[in-house]
Amino acid sequence: MLGYPLGVPAQPRSAFTQAIPKTQINNHLSLTIKYHQPSDMIAAQKGFRIVGFHVVAHSWNHDDDSCQRDDAKNEGWYPRPGNPVTVSDPKEEPQPLTFSYSLNWVRDDELSWGSRWDPYLASAETDSKIHWFSIVNSLLIILFLSGMVAMILLRALHKDFNRYNDPDNADEAQEETGWKLVHGDVFRRPHNANLLAVYIGTGSQLLGMAVITIIFALLGFLSPANRGGLLTAMLLLFILLGSYAGYVAARLCKMFHCQSWQNILLTGTFFPGQVFAVFFLMDLQLWGQKASNAVPFTTLLALIGLWLCVSLPLVFVGAVVGYKRAPMEIPVDVNVIPRNIPEQRWYMRPPFTIMMAGILPFGAAFIELFFILSSLWLNRFYYVFGFLALVFIILTITCAEITIVMVYFMLCYEDYRWWWRSFFISGSSGFHLFLYSIFYFATTLRMKKFWSGVIYFGWMLVMSYTFMVITGTIGFIASFLFVRYIYASIKVD
Repeated sequence: MLGYPLGVPAQPRSAFTQAIPKTQINNHLSLTIKYHQPSDMIAAQKGFRIVGFHVVAHSWNHDDDSCQRDDAKNEGWYPRPGNPVTVSDPKEEPQPLTFSYSLNWVRDDELSWGSRWDPYLASAETDSKIHWFSIVNSLLIILFLSGMVAMILLRALHKDFNRYNDPDNADEAQEETGWKLVHGDVFRRPHNANLLAVYIGTGSQLLGMAVITIIFALLGFLSPANRGGLLTAMLLLFILLGSYAGYVAARLCKMFHCQSWQNILLTGTFFPGQVFAVFFLMDLQLWGQKASNAVPFTTLLALIGLWLCVSLPLVFVGAVVGYKRAPMEIPVDVNVIPRNIPEQRWYMRPPFTIMMAGILPFGAAFIELFFILSSLWLNRFYYVFGFLALVFIILTITCAEITIVMVYFMLCYEDYRWWWRSFFISGSSGFHLFLYSIFYFATTLRMKKFWSGVIYFGWMLVMSYTFMVITGTIGFIASFLFVRYIYASIKVD
């Protein structure tokens, strides 16, 4: 953990903890400093070098000369149990509070300068059993789900292919059923097609940013010695991948026959503008509270400059390339008159299918999300990027599988409005993430001030929204490839 606890708040007695009648204050810091003599001659001539720093906080009610007595003994200070310093009653007269510290120098020549962060990163490995347990559980569930999905879909689709493509089956030629019945409407342009193209383009940009960041972290390029390096890398990757967002959005706009430079402008400003607006409002609150972590106005101007002068032009560059490419081919023609959709059963309607299907992708990643939230809001180290990569792979597979299954069932029930629903089926996991953030706030965090809660929920809203766009894009791409594949595999008159 970064920092040290300032004290122990008062709490009543429970079945698992002892009662603490008054709030205790940690007024003594026991410092352990490790040092070594460098192996290289130039650095060795300058003396020793500090390679470790550890702090343990204690609560001790000092008297007038307690520190002087310890200094006279030359034994160093050690914690004495049973005499903590507590917060005085507001009705009583305030008492002076003595702060102190003690030093313990430890020479450790085996600890090199390059591995000085290993003891701190060991705190991230203490929960490795929990990581492995959650990953193995998620992996077994995903493997079981994959087997079931593959068996059901392959058997059903193989049977459908044989029935639809059999020239000797005159009955089936006369009467089409199931998903083949909507072949003339399945690629019909959806409502608000330009907004869907904007979301998928932005989601591709965020997905590429996440993949490259995880790869860099696995290769060791993101060191904890460089504070803020992870956030800086993600920001730079998002800016540079603006061309990819413009390319994907342009390809979809061309397929939907809604080519417009306004849509490309929307791709470069819609999602970043929403995030920046929330960020700016929260920063205004920090300025009003005179918080030390408020972002300076010059930094805001620099972010706006990177957005408008670098990222946005790259979006247009990618769109130029995308518009010049041939449009994506669809395997069947679209009918002029849309087909009537039959009345859907309650369990196949959008609210139920979207909310229930989103539980599975969230369930595959929520254990790792707990550790990520702890690193963000409890100042704990998070450096287990190997576990994060495994969870990300599991999450990707889950989003693709659950979306393909739900889209297949929709088409079997003759509902061809799958474009937006494929995005929201897996994207609804962002909604579940926000619900989990409320639970995490109520059970783990101890934020008493109103503005602290506003900052927390503001950032969690941004995080959940980003998570929704990424997972929704994964589900949409998987569904688009699946639908195009199955309709290209049958004969349509």
